[in-house]
Amino acid sequence: MLVLCSNGLSSEILLAHLSNKMLGCKTAALVVTADNEYKEKNYHVRRCVAELESLNLHVDIFDLDKQPADMLLNYDVVEFIGGNPYYLLHSIRENKALEILRNISINKILIGWSAAAFVFGPTLELVNCFSPEMNFMGLTDLSGLSLTNVQVLPHYSRLLTRFEQFEEKCCIYEKEHNVNVIRISDGEGVFIGGKVYICKG
Repeated sequence: MLVLCSNGLSSEILLAHLSNKMLGCKTAALVVTADNEYKEKNYHVRRCVAELESLNLHVDIFDLDKQPADMLLNYDVVEFIGGNPYYLLHSIRENKALEILRNISINKILIGWSAAAFVFGPTLELVNCFSPEMNFMGLTDLSGLSLTNVQVLPHYSRLLTRFEQFEEKCCIYEKEHNVNVIRISDGEGVFIGGKVYICKG
């Protein structure tokens, strides 16, 4: 199962819905790769560990830049924190982790929020409309991992006040690319298994 969310498992409704999917799950990896600057010192890490531990999971911190990607197959649940989507995509490609993550999304539970919610989808084109300056490594191929064809827009309510004409630009993107973007705010998520379930407060 693939879970795309805005800022982690940060609401009771997300935790409750996920707990119903976790029969037999005992271990989790929290992947900090997307934060190329702070990594395991990212200020969200402690909260994310606590959220996973509340689901009775033993949690290890993991970084694709330092550990072999295939070690992720040892975990029942794998969660990617936010950060820089361009850097995360670059690291996944460099470390040949795509098929491993595809395997986890099909056979286990793969959670991606913020940056990872973009990367696990088909493209970074939407985030590139608003934050191209984050692409400091100069990626030209903005194709995502395509673990799903669903496109989500995390932090929606916050971004509405951050960028001028944000919703109007989102609508233009949807029309130009012939897609429907699922807008999610913090505490919300999209569960993708046999079907798509949008979990909102």
